[in-house]
Amino acid sequence: MKIIYQPKFINSFNQIWDYISLDSRNRANQFKKEVKEKIEDLENMPFKFRQSIYFQDENIRDLIFKGYTIVYRVDAIKEIITIIGIKKCQDDL
Repeated sequence: MKIIYQPKFINSFNQIWDYISLDSRNRANQFKKEVKEKIEDLENMPFKFRQSIYFQDENIRDLIFKGYTIVYRVDAIKEIITIIGIKKCQDDL
């Protein structure tokens, strides 16, 4: 499967990286590396993660990683995974 990154994801991710790098550039780079590995692993099992709580579509999924939700869409027919966005998980308690 091919992975496509939406501009919204790229912009949000860059903001997160900038924020983490204020504390430690090494930690920011490590986070970037780990997120990339998690996303690339979707090629093997694209439906591994839960259906998104943000959309009523079983092809849109939420990858949870280190307190962030990465929302992505799977198009099994075209064999494309589209990374839609990333946001900090919020507790509603």
